Amino acid sequence: MATFDLAGAGTAEAFARLAIELHGAGGLEETVDAVVQFALQALDCSHAGIALHSRGRPQVPAATDPLVCEIFYHAMASGQAPLVEAMRTGQDVLVRDTATDGRWPQWAAEVRELGVRAVLDVPLTTGTDTVGMLGLYSTTPDAFEPDDIAVAQILARHASVALASARREANLAQAVDARKLVGQAMGILMERYDLDCDQAFTVLRRYSQDTNTKLRDVAQQLIDTRKLPGTKARPLNAEAVPGNQDGQRGSANRPVGA
Repeated sequence: MATFDLAGAGTAEAFARLAIELHGAGGLEETVDAVVQFALQALDCSHAGIALHSRGRPQVPAATDPLVCEIFYHAMASGQAPLVEAMRTGQDVLVRDTATDGRWPQWAAEVRELGVRAVLDVPLTTGTDTVGMLGLYSTTPDAFEPDDIAVAQILARHASVALASARREANLAQAVDARKLVGQAMGILMERYDLDCDQAFTVLRRYSQDTNTKLRDVAQQLIDTRKLPGTKARPLNAEAVPGNQDGQRGSANRPVGA
């Protein structure tokens, strides 16, 4: 868990330390953890958390307290909450007091029962896209002053850049891993069925299409079980079988599509 010693540090110095911490974070989880811990220490808030868009659904990869997950749950369940509004508009949303704010009464009542009185939701954006939300919560009404909001906005910008970088690295690592898996699966097919590289890839692609399974998952299954996913029988592809160009027949033991 990231920690920051902010005693005696000015705002610029504190954010410089944060930038170094985020740059050295080992991945997405470490990055978001550093952000929420910094928020807890730098701002007048009791709880903090980050919600990220993931395949159309928000996920909560970092929170300073399980209570934050409850707040996010109530927001998404009702669809009427400052977090939802901030994600939709890409603008900050401030609730000075859940006891008096009348914009989202159901959500406010639920959050107030959790002891939260002030809320500040700040979008995490990259370019024109809102990729997530930094949620700041306090048990004290009117906890967030203009200076706090300014610091939260700066923190969100730092977090957005760091998250974008962490996600790119994660996607790149996943792509490299997928290529390795496909390469191993192709090697198995080439050895077992005496296929060349192009033919082996064609087999994997055909099984991926026929079973509506990601190519990476087809490769993983082949590596784990030494079997391809079940699929309906189909004629051998004449262009893919060596010898068919000369009128010869391919091996009957070859996989569909080879």
